[in-house]
Amino acid sequence: MDERRPYQFELDQRGPYQAPVSIDSVSPNRYASPEPQYPSSFGDESLSIALIGPDDERRNAAGVVLVGCNGGEIREFASYPPSLDDVPRLLDQNYDVIIIDLDSDQEYALELVEGLCASGNATVMVYSAKTDSDLLVRCMRAGAREFLTIPFSHATMAEALVRAAARRPASRPQRKAGGKVLVFLGAKGGSGVTTLACNYAVALAHESGQSTLLIDLDLPLGDAALNLGIAAEYSTVNALQDFGRLDSSFLSKLLVKHSSGVSVLAAPGKFPAYQASNEAIDKLLAVARQNFDNVVIDVGSRLDLTGTSLFKDAYTIYLVTQAGIPELRNSNRLITQFFSAGGPKLEIVINRYEPRSLGVTDDHITKALTRPAQWKIPNDYASVRRMQNTATPFALSDSPISRQIHSMAKSVSPQPVVESKKKVFSLFG
Repeated sequence: MDERRPYQFELDQRGPYQAPVSIDSVSPNRYASPEPQYPSSFGDESLSIALIGPDDERRNAAGVVLVGCNGGEIREFASYPPSLDDVPRLLDQNYDVIIIDLDSDQEYALELVEGLCASGNATVMVYSAKTDSDLLVRCMRAGAREFLTIPFSHATMAEALVRAAARRPASRPQRKAGGKVLVFLGAKGGSGVTTLACNYAVALAHESGQSTLLIDLDLPLGDAALNLGIAAEYSTVNALQDFGRLDSSFLSKLLVKHSSGVSVLAAPGKFPAYQASNEAIDKLLAVARQNFDNVVIDVGSRLDLTGTSLFKDAYTIYLVTQAGIPELRNSNRLITQFFSAGGPKLEIVINRYEPRSLGVTDDHITKALTRPAQWKIPNDYASVRRMQNTATPFALSDSPISRQIHSMAKSVSPQPVVESKKKVFSLFG
C-alpha cells in the first residue's frame, strides 16, 4: 500500500470520521429526486448506510438515489479513512451497507473493501464509471457484493439494497474484545521456551476452536518456524520495520498457516541488523489482537520487552524455567523484579521436570520461586526428539508431555456449555 495520500480527512475540516455529514440533515433541495420513491423492502428496520467518496459530484449523485430508495440513516464521508487502522472504528458504527467510490483511488479503495469485508458483517458495495472486466473481478475477490455503475439507476440501487437487507443478520453480533495475549518467557536460554510455545499454540487452536496466531519475537535467532516445519517468506521484522502501514490486510500477507490451523509470524531466516521500538511492538500486538482470538508470543529470554504492551496487556505470562539452581535463581530475580507488585497473571512452568532430580524437591522449588509452580512438564526426551527430527508438534500425538500441554491450553480456553441430561417434565405433555 502506498504511503498515505494527499486527500483531506474531511472536506469541512472536522477530522477523520468524526461527526460525518448525515444526508437526512442537509437541505432537501440538494438531494431532491426527480424519480418516484421506491417502496422499502427492508423488513421492520430501514438500512443504515455509510457512503464514502472523496469526489463530491459522484458522492452527491449516489446520495440522491439512496434517498429515493432507503428510509433509514445515510451517513456521508467526504474522504477515505486515512489508514486501514480506522476500519474497526468505522465498523463500530454497525452499518448494514457501506458504499465506496472506487475512482478516487482505486488501489486504496480495493484494500479498504478487502479490510471491511474481512472484519465485519456489512454488505460492501462499490461504484465506478469504469466497467472493465478486470476491475469487476478484483472487486469480487476483495469481497464486494455489488458493483454500481455511474450514472446511477434508482431501480438498480433499490434491488441492491433489497439483497443487502436479505443478508442482514437477525441480530447484530457484538464486537469482540481484543484477543488473549499469552506470552512465553524463559528464565534462562535453553529452557525450552520455543518448543513449549509452539506446541501450546497448536494445542490451544485444537482445544479452543478459536483463531490462534503464534508470533516469534525471539529475535534475531528465533526458530519457531523450524520447530513447526514451515518455510516463511516474510518475518516479524517485516512487520516491525514497516509498522506505520501495519494493518489487518498487511499482517495477513506476512503469515504462514500451519497444518494444525495455527497462523505463524516467523522470525527471519537471516540475521537482521534491526532493533524494534516499543511503538512497533505495541502496534503489532494491537493489530494481531484485532484479528485473532488468541495471540501466543515466544519472546525467548528477552527482558527488553517488559516495557511494552506484551507485558502490560498479557492475559497470562508463562515463565519457563527448569529445576536447576541457575534457572531457579534467575526465576527468583525475574519474579522479584517484575511480578512482585501484581501486574499480569504469572504462571510458572517447570520444564523437563523430574521429581527429586539432583536433590531439588518441590519444597525447594516453591521456596526459590516464592510461590508454587502451576505447571510441571515431564522430561519426555523421546517426544521432543521426534518433533525435532520430523518437525511434527508432539501436541498432535498422545504422550505424557502432550497431555500436560493440552491441560495448559484448556485452562485458558472457553469452557463448553454442558447441557443437563435430566428429563424435564411438563404439565402440558
